[in-house]
Amino acid sequence: MEEKHKKILQRNRTNLVRDLDPSKLCDGLLEKGVFTQDMIDEIKSSGTRRDQARQLVRDLETRGSRAFPLFLQCLRETGQHSLAEILQNGAPTAQLQPATPTQPVRPVVQPLPVSSPMDVDKQSKDAVPVYPLQRPSTTPTPSPEKENIRPRAQGRTRRDSIQSYKMDAMPCGHCLIINNVDFDPQSELSNRKGSNIDCDKLERRFQALNFIVEVKTNLKQRQIKHELSALSKKDHSQYDCCVVIMLSHGTDVRHNRFPGAVYGVDGQHVPVQNITNYLNGQHCPSLQGKPKLFFIQACGGGERDTGFEVSPDEVEPSIGGADDQTDAIPMSSSSDSLSMSDEPDARVTLPTPSDILVSYSTFPGYVSWRDTQSGSWYVETMDRVLEENAATEDLVRMLMMVNQEVSQNSAKGLYKQMPGSFNFLRKLLYFQTQK
Repeated sequence: MEEKHKKILQRNRTNLVRDLDPSKLCDGLLEKGVFTQDMIDEIKSSGTRRDQARQLVRDLETRGSRAFPLFLQCLRETGQHSLAEILQNGAPTAQLQPATPTQPVRPVVQPLPVSSPMDVDKQSKDAVPVYPLQRPSTTPTPSPEKENIRPRAQGRTRRDSIQSYKMDAMPCGHCLIINNVDFDPQSELSNRKGSNIDCDKLERRFQALNFIVEVKTNLKQRQIKHELSALSKKDHSQYDCCVVIMLSHGTDVRHNRFPGAVYGVDGQHVPVQNITNYLNGQHCPSLQGKPKLFFIQACGGGERDTGFEVSPDEVEPSIGGADDQTDAIPMSSSSDSLSMSDEPDARVTLPTPSDILVSYSTFPGYVSWRDTQSGSWYVETMDRVLEENAATEDLVRMLMMVNQEVSQNSAKGLYKQMPGSFNFLRKLLYFQTQK
């Protein structure tokens, strides 16, 4: 986008955030090629209407020279004439020209000599022709296609240029572990053998990472909400981080941001998105700007993943056994078990979830496997990865290691599991480790 158009958007940002209706613009901006589908999805998931408007304007500034006049056109087409006039009065008349298709320039590839398998020994003795690589010119060639590519900030791809969270408080922060093992018979949920093994591992691990660890066992839905509410009311000002770990049965629920729900031992669930709300900036001001980590060892649904075939070099030995169980419960029809009357301090809202990371033991909609003798695949792997790598690696990279290792396991020689995270951290996170 031209600099003069960026300045117009910046001068009118207040009006745009206050009055713009992004929901009416998305289809038009997508059809006209201003935004990609991924960008539209990101805007729609930004939160409130004002948050979406702010994200839309911010993204618009990164698009090509045709983005501004096309944006004005979309405003008029959707009846937002006053905003269009405000922006038009600050901008010279722009004539839209159809995009000119460009013929991509393809490099000339010279084929390497082809030999039969019988010539392998001969190739090792005879010289093989080497074709020099064509190195790119030091002078960049401008391309019209680059107008629709987001500019990448200088140096942003380097890990050492990204800031790290402050993580040197003594102790680092609170860690709440809720471990639901024995379920009421009326709940029709099975007991979770092996969960105590997970709980013990995680308690020791986060104590070693300098957290104040508190374990709560066999909580009903209301008790889960009470403990989360109590945690949100603590003064975290002297700490740098907060961790919540949920070990229970789970289910899939409708959601706006974070999928899944966790069951109390009474068979009533709490959606994950409500669990995170207890510690967001609105409900827990002393954790504003600080990392809030949630680890969910529970099923995201009832589907079982049988995986797909891969090449032999992708396969590693699996650790699944005959004692593997799941934490799955069928999808619930309710999306909100957080009562407005009994927990007014934790009502459902959708602010921007900055500084939050939610790590799931399994992909939403699928079961999570747990060995009755050695604990769950996810916790066992995460404990080992933290032990071996926390001194040198950041959290997101370690969770990727967990994803890779767990994805290689098989339950009953057939079923697979894929952990994943919803990451809204703004900086790298390095845990404290014992020197």
